[in-house]
Parts: sequence; structure tokens; C-alpha cells
Amino acid sequence: MARRARTTARRSPSAPLSPAPRVHDTTSTRRTAITPPDTRPHDTEAAGSTTTPADARQEHAVDHAAQAPTDVTLDSSRSAGPSYDAGAAVVAAAGEAVLEATRGERARSFDVADFPVPTGREEVWRFTPLDRLGGLLEDAPADPDARDVVVQAPDGVHVGTLAAGEGVRGTALVPEDRAAVLADAASPSATHVRIPREVELDGPVHVSVVGRPGSRGAGHLVVEAERHSRAVVVVEHTGGGVHADGVEVVVGDGAELTVVSLQLWDDEAVHVSQQEASVGRDASYRHIAITLGGSVVRLSSTSRYAGPGGSAEMLGVYFADSGQHLEHRSFVDHAEARCRSDVRYKGALQGETARTVWIGDVLIRAAAQGTETYELNRNLLLTEGARADSVPNLEIETGDIEGAGHASATGRFDDEQLFYLRSRGIPEEVARRLVVRGFFADVVQRIGVPAVTDRVMAAIEAELDLAVGPVAGAAAAADAVAAEPVLAGRA
Repeated sequence: MARRARTTARRSPSAPLSPAPRVHDTTSTRRTAITPPDTRPHDTEAAGSTTTPADARQEHAVDHAAQAPTDVTLDSSRSAGPSYDAGAAVVAAAGEAVLEATRGERARSFDVADFPVPTGREEVWRFTPLDRLGGLLEDAPADPDARDVVVQAPDGVHVGTLAAGEGVRGTALVPEDRAAVLADAASPSATHVRIPREVELDGPVHVSVVGRPGSRGAGHLVVEAERHSRAVVVVEHTGGGVHADGVEVVVGDGAELTVVSLQLWDDEAVHVSQQEASVGRDASYRHIAITLGGSVVRLSSTSRYAGPGGSAEMLGVYFADSGQHLEHRSFVDHAEARCRSDVRYKGALQGETARTVWIGDVLIRAAAQGTETYELNRNLLLTEGARADSVPNLEIETGDIEGAGHASATGRFDDEQLFYLRSRGIPEEVARRLVVRGFFADVVQRIGVPAVTDRVMAAIEAELDLAVGPVAGAAAAADAVAAEPVLAGRA
């Protein structure tokens, strides 16, 4: 079973940020093997955080050989549905909190009965405002015309549909929570985008999902990149309504695939999505999550390896305004040898009730020798009252790895950077805008799709107009362009 022990967060020397009263940074590392001296140990940085007694219980390291606390119940007695992982049944009795012994034991199933209605005490739901999900957890029919899906693809790309269990559907994505399993059940036909083997696309595939306000929708998208192909797929979510969906990605051996998920919803929209990829032998996969719109958005992104030598890069940018809840959950499951992963999420918040959550899980299984992994989360608070929860988790089941680490920091404007810019004659409003642009620059520049990069930066600029005011005059804009590369290197 598991014993919980408190860990101590320390301020990052590279990020001298002032404390924020409603910031909660949590770090946990779970190990079943001792890392040898020549292996780079995990590293955690948490800046600008305060912890209440209730929050302190969430900071823990887990020893799998220790005895579990009395407030945790591990119960595998429920009847198993199709594809149910019996070892993953972690169920709470009335009034008890639910903690997982390991991330790898989380339930995965296509049977709705295997996922009871959550109470909010479950580890997977404890940060999510269940009362704002608009019925997505209810077993009720979705509106058939709640969303329009349009695919624009270059020549040579196959666009069709897949029924449940047909083709590659269901091989990479198996639902891990109630919203995902209900969405899968409500999507008898999935949109299928297939890039044939050894085809290199000269332009991106664009998948547009437009939600109808006041409706409740569900959907499933399957992206298949056959071996040695190379492509970029952009999935753009706009409109309104309440939606749950799945994005299933299969990256063939030696293929290179980038999937960009844009959440540009209307202000009242609700979106819960499970996006999961299977990365083949010597394949490269990049997942980029850009979340700027919506009332409540919860995005669960997972990368698993189907062969040795694979590479996964998971990037995220989010900007929360007052009233928004933007939640990102990343999981990298290292089960094959000589694979690497890099997870980097950055977010900014403005407004008294702005809320963001980032949960970053990395599991290095016993068979994953030679793994190299790192995950990072940074949050920038632009106003009083905003709250960012950041929880990086690292589980290591073998000592034979190249390196593994994680870092998390949350804080306000860097006064040193502001002083640096103002001392060079840049007005304060422009300087503040530059700090934010430089904060996001390293992640945004990795998108690699100019049209998407330009749209993201334009959306960030619009958010900054609300936070720090518009740039006054062409000269100030020129100063901003000149100073941005310097700030990007200092962020």
C-alpha cells in the first residue's frame, strides 16, 4: 500500500517572484527503485506558494512497500466491464478521500458502469468544479446537432469515419473517467483522418469543431499517421455549448506528427476532453494545447509508447480571465526502452476568480531503461485573487534511466525584468506586456505552424489589452519587438 510523507517546496533561484496569497503548488515523487548516483535526480522548484494545513496533506511522496493510511480504501471488488483494468479499481467509501497508489493503476474501460458519478473527493476530480460541467457526467443522450465538424486536408489525406472497434479506433484511447466514457458511448461514428505511409504533407490538416450554444454534444476524432509519414494536424474548437470528446492519435513507426489543440470557445462554453496518443518505434509526437476560451475547460493529454526509441513533446499555453477554470492534465507513460519526453506548460491569470490547474504525471516503468524525461510548469499571476494549482508527479520504477526531473513555479511580475526594460526607456505598460510575451515566447515558438503561432500571439495580445492596457503608438510597438528576444532568453 502507500504511505504519505510531506515534501518541502523551495523557491527557484532563477525566478525571484513575490508570494501570492492564493497559490498552491504541490510536488510529489513516487519511487519503487533507488536512483543510482549517476542518474540525474528529480528536481522540484516552487516559487511564490503558500500552503494551508488542508493543502499540506496533498504534498506527499509514496513508498510502495509501506502501509496505506486508514483514510484510503483500495477496492477491486466491483464487477469488471469490457477492457476494465481490475488492478486499477480505486474506490472510496462514503466520506473517504480517494488516492491512487500509482498513476499506472487508474481505471481504463469502455463500460460506463465502471465509472460511478464522482463526488469531488476522487483524486482525478478534486480540482474540477463538478457543479459547472453542465450535465456532462450524466448518462443522458447528447444532442445530435450540437457540433459541426469540418475537415480541410491536403491531397493524399484520407478522411472518413470509424465505428467503435473499427480500424485503429480504441487501440490508443481507452476512457479514464466518466466524462470520457460517456463521450465515447455517445459517438457511434468517429471522424477519421489518416496520413498514408511515407507521405509528407506540405500543409497542415485543419479540423474545425464548432459548438452550438445551449446544446450538449459529444464527439470522437481519430488521427492516424502511418509509418514514416510526416504531418501537422490542427484541431480548433470554437462556438458554445457543453461538450465532451476524445482525440485518439496513433503515430506509426518512424512517423513524425504534430497535433495542435486550440480551445477558443465562447465565454459560456464547457469542454472536457481526453486526448491520448500511441507513439510507435522511433516515432516523434508533439502535442500542443492552447487554451484561451471557455468557462470551464478540462483537457487530459496522454502519451504512451508502443515501441522503443519514441519521443513525445507535450506543450501547453493557457490564459485565464476572471470566472474561467482552465485545467490541464498531462500524463507520459514510459513503458518502453530508450524513449524521451519533454512536457512544458505555461499559463497566465488575471481576475479575482481566475483559476488554472496543471497536473503533470510521468511514470517510468521497470521496463523503460534509458528513459529521459523532464516536465515543467510556470504560472504568472497578473492580478490579485487569481489562483494557480500546479502538481508535478514523477514515478520511477527503475534506476537505469538517463535522467528524470520536474519543476514548478508560480508568481507575479518579475520586478527585475520590469526594471531592466524601464531603464532602457520603455514605458511601464509596454514593459509589462513584454514580460508576458517573453514568458510565453519559448513555448509558442515551438508550435512550428506560422498561421497558428500568429493567431495565438494575437489572442494573447487581446488578453493583455485587458490586463495591462493597449500599446500606445508605433514607437512603443517597435520597442516591444526589439526587446522581446532578450526577454525570451531571460524567461
